[in-house]
Amino acid sequence: MAKLKKAVALEYNKKRDNAPKVVASGQGEIARRIISAAHEYNIPIKEDSDLVEILSKVDINQEIPPNLYKAVAEIFSFLYRATKE
Repeated sequence: MAKLKKAVALEYNKKRDNAPKVVASGQGEIARRIISAAHEYNIPIKEDSDLVEILSKVDINQEIPPNLYKAVAEIFSFLYRATKE
């Protein structure tokens, strides 16, 4: 059986948040809707199945734990480069 696609959406507001937080997470149809919304709003998508697996365990509206800061920093670096091109 094929593995269901998973997706996680992060949000970070440096004026309000100490760390990025998970604002959406799901698999199958929910993942498809998360990805579709990202495309609709021109939000760059970084595919990293290992990181999605880890982030999907973080509760919605919870900041990511400190042990994931480095991995998530790589995502924000990717997004920064993607939006500057």
